[in-house]
Amino acid sequence: MSKKPTIRKEVETTGHSWDGISEYNNPLPRWWLWTFYACVAFAVAYSVAYPAWPIFSGEATPGVLKSSTRADVQAEIDRYAAANKPIEDKLVATDLGQIQNDPELVDYTRNAGAAVFRTWCAQCHGAGAGGNKGYPNLLDSDWLWGGTIEDIYTTVQHGIRNAEDPEARFSQMPSFGKDGLLTPEQISEVVAHVRKISGQEFDAALEPAGATVFAENCAVCHGEAGTGDHAQGAPNLTDAIWLYGGDVHTLTETVTNARFGVMPSWSYAPDGVKPRLSEAQIRAVASYVHALGGGQ
Repeated sequence: MSKKPTIRKEVETTGHSWDGISEYNNPLPRWWLWTFYACVAFAVAYSVAYPAWPIFSGEATPGVLKSSTRADVQAEIDRYAAANKPIEDKLVATDLGQIQNDPELVDYTRNAGAAVFRTWCAQCHGAGAGGNKGYPNLLDSDWLWGGTIEDIYTTVQHGIRNAEDPEARFSQMPSFGKDGLLTPEQISEVVAHVRKISGQEFDAALEPAGATVFAENCAVCHGEAGTGDHAQGAPNLTDAIWLYGGDVHTLTETVTNARFGVMPSWSYAPDGVKPRLSEAQIRAVASYVHALGGGQ
């Protein structure tokens, strides 16, 4: 008995053909189609229930459930703000010099101040407050504008050399070379003197003349001995701590073109604008920095 031959049904093609290969017009699997339809239905239901479509006001359609993740986040922020308000009020009312004598405030500023520092200050001063080139190390005892908690508070509050806060700390080193106040030879001489008073190797042939240049041009800010002046933000040149570097090339660049580092005012608030940091946050971060080990 002969076997009945299998009849193959020819599948319809889409009419597309590449290099002699035709594309079959096979239907999609049912499971795939039903999954697709379910996704479409879910998308429609979600856009009706939750905020989804942008409208002319710049916001989105609110959805029938009136849900808002922004509102949820703001509610959490408000809840924590309300919980912290009593301790923040106490911090604002306490004299800066007495904060370290209150265990509750010490514990709060250690945590709240660290949070503020990591959010707003670490970008320049480093996560560990060790500083970077041009940004002071806050762990040592070398301070440009003073390291008492009151000094740190004022620095954070108003900033340094910014154009926004009229009470910002301000000082400016002359560009001795760029402005023609000193010749290149005099700059080399004073650099040799600065390296001598900072305990580094120096050119003995240039240093004596450099001492005279220093006395006539630099001592008015840095002091006769080069130990600096907190009132002017003039650095101590006799230690091994340098903001930009103490090698010959960097010192020559500093004397020639000067430096003009800027720190923003964290309390500044133009009309109708919320300040960058609240009074409690400024006090918390000032206390935190003061307690890092370098505070005076």
